[in-house]
Amino acid sequence: MSTFSFVLITIIGSGVVTWLSRIMPFWILRKIKLSPRVIEFLSFVPIVIMSALWFENLFHQHLGHLPSIDMENFLASVPTVISAIISKSLLVVVIVGVISLAVVRFIM
Repeated sequence: MSTFSFVLITIIGSGVVTWLSRIMPFWILRKIKLSPRVIEFLSFVPIVIMSALWFENLFHQHLGHLPSIDMENFLASVPTVISAIISKSLLVVVIVGVISLAVVRFIM
């Protein structure tokens, strides 16, 4: 098999697998009625993912020592957390976070 064919098959296969993994849950859940408790539980998933990403980038690990705080991310987190408290909208939080990190990196 030539390199071009291998790369083409890999790209097409990856696209099909990605498409199936993103479409199949919607297709399956369209036919199933979820209980209100499950829907309420799933509503917390975006918040948990955003929090995990935030904590991961807020601290730097040093083996044998306590983690240190990344000051750029900490300074950008202040307006982001305030916007989260005020708006309670994930979209607003992401936009304010990106803009505030850009401003902090431009200044520092």
